[in-house]
Amino acid sequence: MVNRKQVSSWRNELDVVLESKLRELQLLDYSKTTIDDIWNCLVDKVWKGNPDKALYEVVQDILHLNPNIYMTYLTQKSWMDTNLQESLDALLGNRKSD
Repeated sequence: MVNRKQVSSWRNELDVVLESKLRELQLLDYSKTTIDDIWNCLVDKVWKGNPDKALYEVVQDILHLNPNIYMTYLTQKSWMDTNLQESLDALLGNRKSD
């Protein structure tokens, strides 16, 4: 029987696979990519939480992470970060100096 665990439980065993995906994305000019960004993208976009999966399924998901999905994740993350800052500035009455 295949051992299935929540994907977060496999995290410590996946450094080599995540490093491989990191190098691949860096070759595609995602130079600021981090392993944590890749992992968070998978959690948010591919796994949508913390489902139970076998180790081979998690490895397959990492290796097959499409750069377009990663780019969409980064874009949405930057929008959220920007909108949060703008919301805080508006709430606190901070003005941007032009």
